[in-house]
Amino acid sequence: MTAINLAKDGLWKNNPALVQLLGLCPLLATSNSFATSLGLGLTTLAVLTLSNFTISLVRGLLDEETRLPVQILVIATFVTLADLSLQYWFFDMHQRIGLFVALIVTNCTLLGRAEAFASKNPIISSTFDGLMMGTGFLLVLLLMGTIREVAGNGTLFTNLHLLTGTPDMSIQLADSGFLLLALPPGAFLTLGCLIACKNVIDGALR
Repeated sequence: MTAINLAKDGLWKNNPALVQLLGLCPLLATSNSFATSLGLGLTTLAVLTLSNFTISLVRGLLDEETRLPVQILVIATFVTLADLSLQYWFFDMHQRIGLFVALIVTNCTLLGRAEAFASKNPIISSTFDGLMMGTGFLLVLLLMGTIREVAGNGTLFTNLHLLTGTPDMSIQLADSGFLLLALPPGAFLTLGCLIACKNVIDGALR
């Protein structure tokens, strides 16, 4: 596949969150604000890209019996490193999303890309595929976090300083919001609306 096709596949056509519906547990659980969405999204992006790179790098050394265990081991290693790094440098943010960072190891997006693409393609293509799939997941997560924070709480960028290390960057847009969107059911409603919008756009472009 060309770079353009890989980008279209990851960002839109085969987006892991909107089309494949993979990794929904952390997606739904942490998308209540822009900051937590950004934290988990960047972590997933890094793990997915590095995992694809490593699995493609060693694919020639694996056979049918060792391929899957090695893929799981690689993914688990990078998730552990990401979790420890987040805990060391961004401890307060880790307190909010740490549980769901650990759950990335069970994210079917990572294992799915490792099995379907990285284990069969060259390093550069596999790394770019991981980057695009991770970016597609990140963008959906950020969009959900923004919608839910603005509509649910009337704020934006709350706790973003926990990632940037800058003074508090929160913006008060309204005195109150639609509380349902800030609660767990709001995650399902928001994701459903985004999937519906994508389907409408796809239908209009045919």
